[in-house]
Amino acid sequence: MLPKKIILDCDPGHDDAIALLLAHGNPDIELLAVTTVVGNQTLNKVTRNALSIARIANIHNVPFAAGCHRPLVRDIQTAPAIHGETGLDGVVLPEPALRLDARHAVDLIIDIIMENPPKSITLVPTAGLTNIALAARKSPHIVERVKEVVLMGGGYHTGNWSAVAEFNIMIDPEAAHIVFNEKWPLTMVGLDLTHQAQATPDVIDAISKIKTRPAQFVLDALQFYGERYRESQYFDYPPVHDPCAVAYVIDPTVMTTQKVPVNIELAGTLTTGMTVADFRFPPPKDCHTQVAIKLDQAKFWQLVINALKNIGETES
Repeated sequence: MLPKKIILDCDPGHDDAIALLLAHGNPDIELLAVTTVVGNQTLNKVTRNALSIARIANIHNVPFAAGCHRPLVRDIQTAPAIHGETGLDGVVLPEPALRLDARHAVDLIIDIIMENPPKSITLVPTAGLTNIALAARKSPHIVERVKEVVLMGGGYHTGNWSAVAEFNIMIDPEAAHIVFNEKWPLTMVGLDLTHQAQATPDVIDAISKIKTRPAQFVLDALQFYGERYRESQYFDYPPVHDPCAVAYVIDPTVMTTQKVPVNIELAGTLTTGMTVADFRFPPPKDCHTQVAIKLDQAKFWQLVINALKNIGETES
């Protein structure tokens, strides 16, 4: 089988970093581009983080482009309580070696979709959906050419940035509304699923045995990230949200999904940003959205561990 072509749209972020390493290290993925957007930290910070991760993993010949520095309508919200002031606190980041693509991320996304055959590109957003929404609005013809959107965001029963809303959706709910309502096939890998992807001691032990710089980077990232999750959200072990979306593209059997209509609440006093999934009836025949429900944890972590082994040792 040919590798699956993806564009990773992200805001690194500790779990975004692991998602990028998984995408780069898995032979079934062809990483066509990495685009960044404001989210876990400001655009400048997350973009630098992405370029530093590229050096850690020896990623070459993949364009990296910076995108939107703020949400479509709302004020910027970031997540220093989880990711720190740099967006990747707790690790030593090398100076980037790659230069940014001169194009805005939105234009790079559009260009790549149009340069490739229809239904060959999967968009994997693991951040706020501002870049993806603007791409769909700027060039509506890309929607029918996209194979699938597999995003980390939302939760059909679970929130974290509010009682009912997840961070990636709530920081730009208008963008999420656009993305969820376009008619491309969309898989929501939300908190109900990603909270099952916890970095337990056996996972840490398996990664520690790899003994490479990228593996040590993941261990350092998980140590800081885990401490913040224990302090702020009372998890014994940190859930690594974003790699779950990449894992689904690699192997859809890593999780079970259910088709269900999903829409975004924009006007609720207490529920803005909620991903409203309607489980009351069988989904209509034209339902284009589905949600991830159950994770095969062993299979998921084996994908991460294998990717780190495949990357191997890299230059300092």
